[in-house]
Amino acid sequence: MLKYSAVLSIAVAVSMASALSEAKVSPEEADHLGKDLTCVGAEAAGNAAGTIPPYTRKYVGEVPGWTAPTHSGAHPVDPYKDEKPILVITAANAKEHSENLTAGQLAMFERYPETFKINVYTSHRDFAYPETVCERAKWNATNAEIVDDGMGYTGLGNTPFPIPKSAIEVLWNHQLPYRAWTEDVVRDLASVQPNGDIGWGRTHGICLSPASSPTGRPHTDDKVSSYCMNEVQLPLRESGNTSVNHEPYNYAAAPRVAWTYNTGTRRVRLAPGYGFDQPLGGSNGAMTIDSDRLFNGSPERYDWELIGKKEIFIPANGYKVNTKDVTYASLLTPHHANPDYMRYELRRVWVIKAKLKEGSRHLYRERVMYLDEDTWHAVIADFYDNRGKLWKHSFVNYYYHPDMSAWQAGASFYHDLSSGQYVGYTLVQEREKGPIINKGGYEPSFFTPDMLRARGR
Repeated sequence: MLKYSAVLSIAVAVSMASALSEAKVSPEEADHLGKDLTCVGAEAAGNAAGTIPPYTRKYVGEVPGWTAPTHSGAHPVDPYKDEKPILVITAANAKEHSENLTAGQLAMFERYPETFKINVYTSHRDFAYPETVCERAKWNATNAEIVDDGMGYTGLGNTPFPIPKSAIEVLWNHQLPYRAWTEDVVRDLASVQPNGDIGWGRTHGICLSPASSPTGRPHTDDKVSSYCMNEVQLPLRESGNTSVNHEPYNYAAAPRVAWTYNTGTRRVRLAPGYGFDQPLGGSNGAMTIDSDRLFNGSPERYDWELIGKKEIFIPANGYKVNTKDVTYASLLTPHHANPDYMRYELRRVWVIKAKLKEGSRHLYRERVMYLDEDTWHAVIADFYDNRGKLWKHSFVNYYYHPDMSAWQAGASFYHDLSSGQYVGYTLVQEREKGPIINKGGYEPSFFTPDMLRARGR
């Protein structure tokens, strides 16, 4: 665990290097962290109606019933498996609950009135980030700064703005939550057509996020926040094609960069303009590269607006859909995934809206994102086309993973409301192992063009 003295020494280095002129919030305001606010800025109390419980911090680094060895790639165990829904929302009663639903959720009820439903369970706020994250967030609250018109920030590497004042600060919390330090996982992708036909993709991904190392040097002077390598396994015609990408802390100082190795040409090439609305491989056009995790990459093409906080039914404690007991045949039903595997809870979320800048290009004219206040992960996003019409509804099922004391992105679903197809993404239920988290063994030198060439040979 990173001790307070270590945080101070890192803080001094960041302060000197960045020459920050003023703190983001006052020490008095930051003092609310760990008290009436959780250490990463969520409201600790429940809501007045009692439908959102107080934050308990009951479990740190453990999940009841999950006893597998650490770093083993074990599939998750559902600690709430015996609970039953307390409310079932269908097309018949959706309007009664519209204040707690997103536009995309309401559109799903309208599009699929006979089959789509939302099972709402008792809300639980039991899991917590480790003290390392709390210490970094407390320092960031009074020191981290947005730079270059929102294109980057200076500070420690996780939860830069636990008490945000703007949409861009909320967005950076989503971009850089505390996450896996190292991850090794084989994931499936299913492109499900309206008639139920499925096109399959599969990748083997390895990532390194130095800022999430419990003993690392987590500040933005290191330039790169994460490194990833992804090798295609399916479809077979693309098997062996591999990409490496580097994600910066500041997109104005150093843009996102990626290289690709193609088995047909046996050459490594720099991928020009990587990201934004380029189609994600295997998704049949239903996903863009920058919609992985609902948004990723440079914020430069949008103006960002902070809508505020709302109480919304969101996917939460998403263990059930991510267990090894789930078969793809039962999960991937036509039009949308089987709702009986989803767990929704009433939660407070931050809502931010992105509007395409004049003169910028993107498939999505607007995007509205909903971020869980307890984790800073975006869990729902609604996407609008260039006519301003609602086009897509997407959500991610996160679950707390004991190997990193943080939340792992599990099964995700991207629905095209126009064509009726959807993508099941980040699926591991039928793989031998789930993600292998924080085992270590990777360095930045592993994620280079030279390494791609060596793997190809």
